[in-house]
Parts: sequence; structure tokens; C-alpha cells
Amino acid sequence: MRNKTPCRLNAVCADAHALCFCYVTSHALSIINWSCVLIICFSIICNNHCIFVLSITFDKHSTWEVAQFHPIRQVQFIKCTIVFQCIHPDLPLWPPTFRNYFRKLPPLQCSPEENWVHARNGKFRISSAAIKRHGPISCAYTPLFFDTDFSTRWGDTIADMKSGTPLKSDFFRVECSAKDNAKYDNVHAGIAPVKKPTVALNVDNQKPLGLNVLMIGFDSVSRLVWMRMLPKTYDYMVKVLGSVVLDGYNIVGDGTTAAILPMFTGKNELELPESRRRFENAATVDGHPWVWKVYKRLGYVTQMAEDVSYLGVFTLRLMGFEHQPVDHYMRTYYLEAEKLRNSSRYMCIGSLPRHVVHLNYARDLYRTYPARTRKFSFMFHVELSHTSQHLLQLADDDLLAFLKEMNDSGYLDDTVLVLMADHGPRFQYWRNTVQGKLEERSPFMSFRFPPSFEKTHPEAMKNLRTNVRRLTTPFDVHATLHDIANYTRGTRGDVGQRGISLLSEIPADRTCEQAAIAPHWCTCLTWTKIDLGDENVKMAATAMLATVNRMTEPLRDKCVTLKLANISRAVKYTPNENVMKFKGSADEDQLEPDLGDDMKSNYVLYQMTITTSPGQGQYEGTISHHLDEDKFESPEKQISRINKYGKQPHCVMNELPHLRKYCYCKVQIT
Repeated sequence: MRNKTPCRLNAVCADAHALCFCYVTSHALSIINWSCVLIICFSIICNNHCIFVLSITFDKHSTWEVAQFHPIRQVQFIKCTIVFQCIHPDLPLWPPTFRNYFRKLPPLQCSPEENWVHARNGKFRISSAAIKRHGPISCAYTPLFFDTDFSTRWGDTIADMKSGTPLKSDFFRVECSAKDNAKYDNVHAGIAPVKKPTVALNVDNQKPLGLNVLMIGFDSVSRLVWMRMLPKTYDYMVKVLGSVVLDGYNIVGDGTTAAILPMFTGKNELELPESRRRFENAATVDGHPWVWKVYKRLGYVTQMAEDVSYLGVFTLRLMGFEHQPVDHYMRTYYLEAEKLRNSSRYMCIGSLPRHVVHLNYARDLYRTYPARTRKFSFMFHVELSHTSQHLLQLADDDLLAFLKEMNDSGYLDDTVLVLMADHGPRFQYWRNTVQGKLEERSPFMSFRFPPSFEKTHPEAMKNLRTNVRRLTTPFDVHATLHDIANYTRGTRGDVGQRGISLLSEIPADRTCEQAAIAPHWCTCLTWTKIDLGDENVKMAATAMLATVNRMTEPLRDKCVTLKLANISRAVKYTPNENVMKFKGSADEDQLEPDLGDDMKSNYVLYQMTITTSPGQGQYEGTISHHLDEDKFESPEKQISRINKYGKQPHCVMNELPHLRKYCYCKVQIT
């Protein structure tokens, strides 16, 4: 295989009309063994308003020549690959196909009578409301223990469990009788604290940040699905908690396992010991390099919970765990609780929604252990989102309440909160749309560090925010979890590394190949040069100009209506060909792609530079063209003024400074 060496050229140039003369000179390797070709680039009509970065990879075995002379960002060479910053699709939150399909669901109606029993602070409790309603209550208590990932073990029954008695295990079954002959039978979850060894926080020469880690994930939820179905939660986590949402987060494989394994081991399925159930030499996953083992060595108490046992990440296709992997492991509970589903109302366990039972398990970890005990928790919820986007809305109020309680109680003061998903929706009707294909590849991922961390590590938080639009993957989440356990104060990540901590800056020119993303999973759009006289280019420019004028419409007595003088640059971005061809996985292990789809893109993104008159204002913007509706959208946030405006907006400069880039004062033309 030929060796490819990257040549990068960085230049500073402000004017969209600046031109670059590039001469590429090289000989065959047999003549001169150059590590890469020489690029000489001359920029003209430059000032200091903007920066462009050109990254070109050359095959050093070939002879190169310049195809032609081009404006910046439209350079094309014979036999060479030009790589710019990954451009992610700017998809609508409510596409017509989903808007017509969406329906608002009523809240769940669980049993109106409160559960008779609950666990709090590691102790068994009989509800005072139940006693008041039914009289004295006696409960037979049977603890439930882990046996394997596919079986449980019941302990000895305590005939009359007294309220306030410490739990014997995290999970238990109760059969209760009241004085009025009422009966109660249910399976419950709580936290029976384990004795943790005292471990110094500098073991193995590591330098942990000393923060708890709480990860709450949902199955099959894209970034946009989270915003649609959990709007209250999203608003709170972003505006109040200050969570940083990764817009450029990209999957690296098909399904949940392909997301979780890289996230928690730093490896993909084929790089780990064989653990697929149908293979004779398969072993359990106990020996995998799980990141929670690192936290265990640091003295953390560990927790993991999946709410649907028959769809388990480690058991659906894999051999599962032979030994309990973490201190508090909720799979044991669900193996028994699922047997009682028909005895409760829809999506409920007694008086509680099933997703609330799941969240309570995480809350109880914080309630039960003292603040000085460090905690690592991974909660993964499947039931509400695995087969439908709609059911997820049922969790919005409860997830919001959970986050508020955790924040108000001070539990988040020393916790890294990760709200996330494994991948986007994979339902067939959704996969059959272009937006669905792209959303599947763009799961929700967010990080929230406590305010105290930003005070002590401002550079790390700056890097995290810089990475919002950068290309990121589960491998980067894994590197971040290790960074929290052993902080290295990174500044800029090495593009040669598959996993880069999000507390380091992800390189802007990172490619899907460098991030270990196969072409059919890569959401980075493919760009092509387009004729400036193309009718769609004109329509896109008109939409962009309309947005600029709309911003000054309330000030029409002061600001003129700008007109289009010319279009100086236009590039078209579309989903890459392999994404469009992807139909599904061709094998049982979801490793081989079926590229037999013939879907055509209904979504085009234009990036262009226009000049307006009067004033010769130059604007650069991004315009979305939704082909199904033949509609052009040009959001205000996607438009920038790229040349100096001088005194043109003097009439609004002081009163409305945010409009100075878009206003040409009328007084100048009278």
C-alpha cells in the first residue's frame, strides 16, 4: 500500500475574493525521495479578518501538477485529496415527514395508590400512607442476588421485615398483608451499601480529578430526537446546568454494542477477545478492559443499570458477565421485575413509571453513600425509545425533576454529568428518509462539568466548548473518562489518535478515517464545486439576502433594503454516497454493511459568499435546500459579514450595535 504523508498549509486571508496561486512541484520517488510535495501559495487582496485552513494529502509516489487556478476553498488538484473541516448537516428539528407523524401522548396512569414499600438510604421502609389506609402491615422480605447475567439467586426469607431494617441486598421481593386483609406483592430496588476499601487518590501514580461520574443514556435517540421529545429537560440542562452538547458526535458502527464497547473499553468488537454467543471459543466479557475497573481501583463505588434484560448490551449477542461487574448492578432486578409486568399498569411498576424506578436507582446511590465516597454510574434506558420516538416524551417531566433534585441537593457540585445516547433512531420507516439516515449516525451526547472545575481548569472547559462542532466519537468519550481518572492537562489532541479526550482540543481538520468512522457511517458532507449561474445557487443567494434584510426590517426608515450585487463563491454539500447507499447490516453481528439502497438525497447545503449594494457588503452564509418542499432556509446564525463595514451603519451603531453588520444607513445615499 502506498504511504500517504499529510501536507498542511495554513494561511491568513480575509477577503472572500482573495485568490491563491498554488504551484505543486514533485518528481517520482525514484528521483527524489521527498516526504511530501512542495506547496507554494501566494495570497492576494488579503487583510486580517478571517482565516482559512487548507489541508491536502499527497501520495509521495506520484507526479503532481495543478489542474487550474481557483479561489480559496475551491482548489482542485489532479490525483490529490483535499480535506477541509468536517461540515455537518444542518437538519431541521421538525421535518415535514415527522411533523405529520408526531402525536402528543397523555401522561402514564400508574396505580393511584402509593407503593406500600420502598427503600431509602439503604434501609427497608413501609409507607406511612399505606399503614394509615390499611392499618398495621406485615411483610415477608426475600433478598435477590446476582447469580449470572442470565440467572438470579434468592436469599432466605425474613418473615416479618421491620421498617428501618438495613437492606440485605439491592433488590428484594415483598409479600405484605394488612389488618384490613389487603395484599401487596412487588419487587423493589434500592442501594445496600458495600464496604469499599480505602484507596488513596494517587494510586498507580494517577492524578484523578476526584469527580463523580454519572452517565444517563437512552437507546436510539439522536441529538434532534432528544430536543424534540425531551424539550424541558434539554432546556434545563443547557440553560441552567450549562451542559455542552456535542453537535458533531458520530457513531462508529451499527447498533448499541458498537457504541458502548468503544466508549467503555476503547476498542471495537473485533479488537476484543471473542465473546459472541454463537462462537465455540467465546468467553464472557468479564476480562474486557472496562473503564469502570480504573475507577474501582481509585476507590469509587460503581453502578450500572439497563432496564430491558432481553435487549442487554452485553447479553443480546454477547456472553455477558459471569461475575457481577460493578458494585450495584440492576440487571438482576429486571430479570425478576419483567415477570411481573402484567400485574401492573402500562409502563408502570405499581405506582411508579418504570423509567422512574430506573432513575431512582441512580438517585439512591447518591442518597445512600456519603459525599466523600466517589461514584461512577452508568444508567442506560431502552424501553421508551428503542422502538418509537414518541414514547420518550413520557420521560421528560420525570427526567427534568430528577436533574433538578440532583442539582438542588448539591449532588452535581462534584459530578461530571453525561447525558447521552448510543445512536439515533433505527426504525425502518425513519431509515427510509435522508434525515433519518443522518440522525441515526448523530446520537445525543453532552457533558456537564461542575462550575468548580471551570474555575480550576478553564483551558479544559474552553477545549470542550471548542469541540462542540468538531468530529467526535465514542472513542473520544472513552479517552475523556480516562482523563477524568488521570488528568493530563491536554491542549490539542493528536489527530493520529483514534480517541482524543474532549478536554483537549479536537483538531478541526480531523477526518472520518482518522476518527475510525467507516464511510457509510460518516455524516461529514461531501462538497462539490457548482456553477455560480446555477438556478439553485441564485435561489439560495436570494434566501440569504432575504434573511439579512429581515434583520433590519423594523428599521426600514433608517436602513436601506440591500440588493444582490453578485455571487462570488458557491459550494454544494450533500450526504456522502456511502451513507445514501446504506440499507442496513448484512450480517448478524452488524459488522458488514449492505450498500444496496438507491436513495437519493432530499437535502442540499450551500455555502456561498455574496456582495450586496449599496456599500459592497460581503456576506458568507450557509443555506439549506429541502428538495421535497423545494424550500431554501438561511438561518440568521449561519450568516457572517466578512469585510469591514466602516461607518455604513452609523445610524444604528450605538442604539442597536448587533445590527451594524447588516445596516447601510439611508442618509448616505440621499
